[in-house]
Amino acid sequence: MRTYYVFRAANSPDLRGYTYDPAGERLPAQYGPWTLIQQIGPDEEWTQDVSRAVVAAGILDDGYYLWGPVDQPGSSKPIIESDRVEGTAVFNRDNHQIGTIQRLLVEKVSGRVLHVDVAFGGFLGLGVHHLTIPWGMLTFDRELEGYHTDITEEQVRNAPAFYGEGQAWPGPEREEQLRNYWSSAAQRPG
Repeated sequence: MRTYYVFRAANSPDLRGYTYDPAGERLPAQYGPWTLIQQIGPDEEWTQDVSRAVVAAGILDDGYYLWGPVDQPGSSKPIIESDRVEGTAVFNRDNHQIGTIQRLLVEKVSGRVLHVDVAFGGFLGLGVHHLTIPWGMLTFDRELEGYHTDITEEQVRNAPAFYGEGQAWPGPEREEQLRNYWSSAAQRPG
């Protein structure tokens, strides 16, 4: 493990920059100047709002990791960490919360999110249950700070289960059945 150095951006006080370099020389100059606010040693408890693994991956990729608002006109942070997606609300067309994201299902080779496990429950007479839907059926809504879907109650009720008994990963037939179901569901008006 390494020592992490946490910096605060002068232009955006809630923006933090993480690096392995105590001088912070690789941090983006456009958000600086940067002020060192904390040093986290290898044996110290990690108390940051972002996962240590996420920070480490960012530093390995870019030499630094930014956490917090990045105020650039006309742009926004193009990625989101999985631990920030888990627990996020899912809303229907009428902006009523109908579920909560439990986890993301990621394709190992490409790293793409293919499906999302959503806990639905308590709406329109349905009990709490999990439903795995294609990631592409969700759209992030900045104002609600959650995800929208056009999935209807009927589609939820009729959807095939993703997992088999004992949470076994589905075979190719089940995966195709799911693909076909959600592909046709997306084409039907709600």
